[in-house]
Amino acid sequence: MKNCFLFLASLGLFQIVHAQNVGEINKVTIPGAKAEFSLSYIPAGQLNLQSADGKSLDIQLGAFWMGTREVTYDEFIQFQYRRNDNNSSNWKDGKYSADAVTRPTPQYMDYTWGMGTLDGVPAVAMTQQGALRYCQWLYQKTGQFFRLPTEAEWEYACRAGAKGPQPEGVTEDNLGDYAWHYDNSTEKYHPTAKKKANAWGLFDMLGNVAEWTADSYVDDYFGESSKNPVNPWHKPTAKYPHTIKGGSFDDNPEDCSCSKRVKSLPSLQKRDPQIPRSRWWNTDSSWLGFRVVRPVKQPTAAAIETYFKDAIVD
Repeated sequence: MKNCFLFLASLGLFQIVHAQNVGEINKVTIPGAKAEFSLSYIPAGQLNLQSADGKSLDIQLGAFWMGTREVTYDEFIQFQYRRNDNNSSNWKDGKYSADAVTRPTPQYMDYTWGMGTLDGVPAVAMTQQGALRYCQWLYQKTGQFFRLPTEAEWEYACRAGAKGPQPEGVTEDNLGDYAWHYDNSTEKYHPTAKKKANAWGLFDMLGNVAEWTADSYVDDYFGESSKNPVNPWHKPTAKYPHTIKGGSFDDNPEDCSCSKRVKSLPSLQKRDPQIPRSRWWNTDSSWLGFRVVRPVKQPTAAAIETYFKDAIVD
């Protein structure tokens, strides 16, 4: 964990910039297309965790920017299909070529299971590696480093300053104002940002689709994070398991919670006809997508290259 702490420090996660305000919005346009997305400023602070035996742990987190919405198909298809991309780029640390990008393989079937790709719905069914490859491509297009949130960052941003497992003001009675879940979704995902945002301007942190984090799933998250509770990142060492957060349209209301943790398993690819299974797609996770984060201070090109080498595990 010490090495992860030092590496995350090199990525600028401990930089606290006071010029930004909580929930401040920053827009990003992907060069060469009309697609754009917004980021919300997430301040530095503490994430308090409680163990099963009543112990308390405060995880220290630096400031970062986070996507106000889950990544949508409108954004993802520029990466997914070569015909939607071109050589336009703001990347100053390298020369971008659309023809040189390693892109997702074709899907063997409709991985949305009929729920569609239009009108700002979240992109779904990619593996964690697929989500990280998108982040890598987005860096090369925009010149800004994007990655997946750590598990701690995700839960901290979801709570938006609240101490408990739900954002301030979210109750059992009004959860439907903030989240698409099994009781109100008609068993499908919906266009992003149609429900209320949390106090930090983030939509659909609860429900709609669950979201990848950057972490390997550890059973004793409290104990492992307590070894170094400053921006912990539990680096993946294998394709499974990784941590999924947030609940989805197919989950019961009680499972749409900031604290809910789900372990990714090989069953996400149970209907994949390939041997070995795809590095890009899960045939059985139409309920799973992701959102991006951007450090306040941009790391060096070398540190970014190291991050993707460490984070992307086959």
